Amino acid sequence: MRPLVFHLIDFNALSLSDWNTLYLLAQDIKNRPGDYADSCRGKLLATLFYEPSTRTMLSFQSAMLRIGGNIIGFDNPGTSSVAKGECLKDTIRVIAGYADVAVIRHPLEGAAYAASLYAKCHIINAGDGTHEHPTQALLDARTILDHRPSLEGLRVAIIGDIAHS
Repeated sequence: MRPLVFHLIDFNALSLSDWNTLYLLAQDIKNRPGDYADSCRGKLLATLFYEPSTRTMLSFQSAMLRIGGNIIGFDNPGTSSVAKGECLKDTIRVIAGYADVAVIRHPLEGAAYAASLYAKCHIINAGDGTHEHPTQALLDARTILDHRPSLEGLRVAIIGDIAHS
């Protein structure tokens, strides 16, 4: 029997306790990478990048490889069946037949959520338009906590290419 499928789509869908657990796990992986070297042996990650994002795609791919898993996917929908008119629903159903987890980056808000409605694998939102990028938020929080004891009362200014971030 396949385990319960959960998704990481929206930052606010997880409790503070859930985020703390993820932060502590990320910290442990950073401190003891050898302990996790084979934790995803036999698992397959699909990266579905409907828009370019070199650093995000490579970070997911390298992370999966470092923990013993393998990767499939595309970084250009023009080289996939999307170019022939395949809809997101059909793409995700096919990919879920191959992969244990799919990371999706899409220019439309809500695309990751829509994919999660049809997936029989875990879905991770790697950015859906101007809506959310929850793994980037986790990374940003982890980076801040590497330099500060707490996020309490912290004010954050975001500077850069807001239209594409």
